[in-house]
Amino acid sequence: MKLKTCWILSLAAALCLTANMVLAGTLVIKGSTTVLPIAQKVAEIYMKQHPDVKISISGGGSGNGIKALIDGSTDIADSSRFIKPKEVKLAVENGEYPVPFAVAYDCIVPVVHPSNSVMNFTLAQLKAIYKGEVKNWKEMGGPDRPIVVISRDTSSGTYEVWSKKVMNKERVFPGALLQASNGAIVQAVSKNKNAIGYIGFGYMDKSVKALMVDEVVGSEETTLNGTYPISRPLYMFTRGWPKGDTLKFINFVVHPQKGQKYVSEAGYVPLY
Repeated sequence: MKLKTCWILSLAAALCLTANMVLAGTLVIKGSTTVLPIAQKVAEIYMKQHPDVKISISGGGSGNGIKALIDGSTDIADSSRFIKPKEVKLAVENGEYPVPFAVAYDCIVPVVHPSNSVMNFTLAQLKAIYKGEVKNWKEMGGPDRPIVVISRDTSSGTYEVWSKKVMNKERVFPGALLQASNGAIVQAVSKNKNAIGYIGFGYMDKSVKALMVDEVVGSEETTLNGTYPISRPLYMFTRGWPKGDTLKFINFVVHPQKGQKYVSEAGYVPLY
């Protein structure tokens, strides 16, 4: 009996030690698909330099990342917009106090199929397209073809910024096709000669064509000097003031000679 008791106590101690080992050095990051490439790139470098730390990263949108922060299922929430007052209220009621850290800058770029001849839209023209008031590319100086409008879903921080800066809080018309990520919009536009969409700067590639907005090209320079009209900071939110591995990772991300070097490599605009 005594031997059995000792064995049970030893097993319990071993299980506790194993649980602590699993929990120690593990970070969970959820949220914005815009911030996702930054988080993935920086985390890859960080884990190489800190092999004892494992970082789990997933997208799903800014709103979903903040929800995960509120319910305590993530250590860091990536967000391409600032947290809303109602979200702060929910977090505080749940015993969490979100702390924001700007990690990069970004501009939202309207994109079309590379075969489309259009080059520039004003903010007013973009709004008219996304309200469904303009239905043919011919009205915008393009080919005589119907416009297929592609937008982000409402849980997206990119959608929130587009809604504020382009739509002036007016709703995108119901006929728009909704996509859950920047990557999905790139794929949809690249396969449809009639489509228009909008994506974070870091998702630009040769499969789509970027449009100027009010005659300004979206770039690192125009984002930093404020001349590009659809730009924004990108954030990582923590549950209260970060500690331990979370603090070390955030410090790495925002450090000019560390994480910020990889922001550019991810296709975005560094803070400094």
